[in-house]
Amino acid sequence: MSGAHRRAAGPRKGGSGKGPGTSAKADLGTEITASLVVFLVALPLCIGVAVASGVPAELGIISGVIGGLVVGAIRGSTLQVSGPAAGLAALVAETVLEHGVVMLGVIVLFTGILQIVLGLVKLGRMFQAISLAVVQGMLAGIGLPLMFSQLYPMSDAKAPGTPFENIAGVPGLVADVAADPQAMIAAGLGVVTIVLSFVWKKVPGPVKKIPAALVAVGIGIAIAALPGVNVKTLQVGNLADAVDMPGPEQFAGLADAGIITAILTFTVIASAESLFTAAAVDRMHTGPRTKYNTELIAQGAGNTVAGILGALPITAVVARSSANVQAGAKTRISRTLHGLWLLAFALLLPQVLALIPISVLAGVLVHSGWKLFAPDEFPKMWRQDRGEFAVMTLTTLVITATALLEGVLVGLAAGVVLAALRMSQAVVRQHIEEDTAKVVMAGNATFLRLPRLIEALEQAATSGKPRIRLDLLGVTHLDHACRTQIDEFVSQQRGAGLRVELLMPELTDTGVRVPEAKTRGRG
Repeated sequence: MSGAHRRAAGPRKGGSGKGPGTSAKADLGTEITASLVVFLVALPLCIGVAVASGVPAELGIISGVIGGLVVGAIRGSTLQVSGPAAGLAALVAETVLEHGVVMLGVIVLFTGILQIVLGLVKLGRMFQAISLAVVQGMLAGIGLPLMFSQLYPMSDAKAPGTPFENIAGVPGLVADVAADPQAMIAAGLGVVTIVLSFVWKKVPGPVKKIPAALVAVGIGIAIAALPGVNVKTLQVGNLADAVDMPGPEQFAGLADAGIITAILTFTVIASAESLFTAAAVDRMHTGPRTKYNTELIAQGAGNTVAGILGALPITAVVARSSANVQAGAKTRISRTLHGLWLLAFALLLPQVLALIPISVLAGVLVHSGWKLFAPDEFPKMWRQDRGEFAVMTLTTLVITATALLEGVLVGLAAGVVLAALRMSQAVVRQHIEEDTAKVVMAGNATFLRLPRLIEALEQAATSGKPRIRLDLLGVTHLDHACRTQIDEFVSQQRGAGLRVELLMPELTDTGVRVPEAKTRGRG
């Protein structure tokens, strides 16, 4: 996902250019097969995200069903698949801890409504304007805490709490696992899951088409069933019993500033992740491009339904989407059907879910956290642009140290400052020629260069020369702060009896240089 926010490329050379709906009937078998592949990828992720979020596993499945049947049916993005996302697990867990599971429905509901509004007013593409460094920093800031938090359930232990506490507690966790045979079995299953997630695609033959997570779940179920093995497994109940629709008491919580902040945070992060993913998925196929505003409305519709049912928030997910594309899907049928398979499995075979070791699901999420963290992106960004590297690293660290919203806001602010500094490429020189102190300025003169300008003007004023010449003919933009400073300086020095010559290009009211500007001077 590291470059997911970039504009989607057009059809590749050699592609047919045909839309995904040109031969829907002929491809129906492929669509069904693709939907089953997506279902197998989504099932462990839906459950794992729910467990990591601190809510019942059933809520993850409900959100997965909604992601297929509701979001999947709307014409936004043809092939991207939605459901509960690992990227929001830490945020959901924090929200549940602070406000309780009962308030989650209200937060997700109004997140969905706000997404629909943003889509209707056509702000979907706004999220593509976010700096790549901030996006990658956000993803890394989500992935790093997710990895360390899941090391604990991977060992059938409880995480200490904050990201830094989880990181600091790893040595103690290793010692505890080494002293407990059952914990070693659980951790071993988690490690096997992680290893399979990395190497399974390299396995020769058609067997590699089976999702690695599903293989890990099968191994985990088999090991957990052996005599003498006592690892923690899922506690799964009835889907209908898990539904907890918000009532008047929960809606009254909208008066709480913390709830409003949570809604805004969920809206920004869920929308950004979905639309960044859409751009990434568009680069994987040659079919129709994503309609960003429509897709944002689709995500909003899904979250509205999820909120009404008290389920987890929904975003588009790269793992499921890429599996859908690789399986040969061409229409929305596959992503919609995968929701139907999730529903059928949960209703008809709930006893199978109760056999899955929690450590295996935690291992799946550790791998997801690693993919989000994307450590290779840091040295790559360092080589490409060290300023952007600083923004990316700062965003990651602030999210890890505080929370997602704070980190993203700090990252956005740092990105704006970096862009402003780079736009303010102004050169200021001061020197003496005979009886004249000269100050020459060229480039974009903004308030960020004001300290250097003031320093040069002060040196000219204290030079003891009877004449001062200010040459601004090379200035392409002069903002209000710099213009005011220059005008005040000229007035003061003339009032002191010095002769001041001011050479300026002809500027518009906004400070932008007029083409073929004329020189004007004042003496």
